[in-house]
Amino acid sequence: MALFKKRQVGKPGEWYYCLVHKKVEEGPDCPAKDRFGPYGTPEEANHAMETAQERNLEWQNDPKWNDKACGEEGDAGGTATP
Repeated sequence: MALFKKRQVGKPGEWYYCLVHKKVEEGPDCPAKDRFGPYGTPEEANHAMETAQERNLEWQNDPKWNDKACGEEGDAGGTATP
């Protein structure tokens, strides 16, 4: 039997969205790898998936992070022309 129980990081009053249980939880009930957060309110945590989707779209469309389109000059992934 272990003398010390490994505690998860977090505080009461912090809200998380659990990706396994697909629900909002107060405090770190599930491992960090299975949750989004912390959020300040349960409502913010409840919209975690929408927030993540919006951020992903922003990043995908950010010209600072996008490579040149296939076939443009300098594109290493394009096809060679004869």
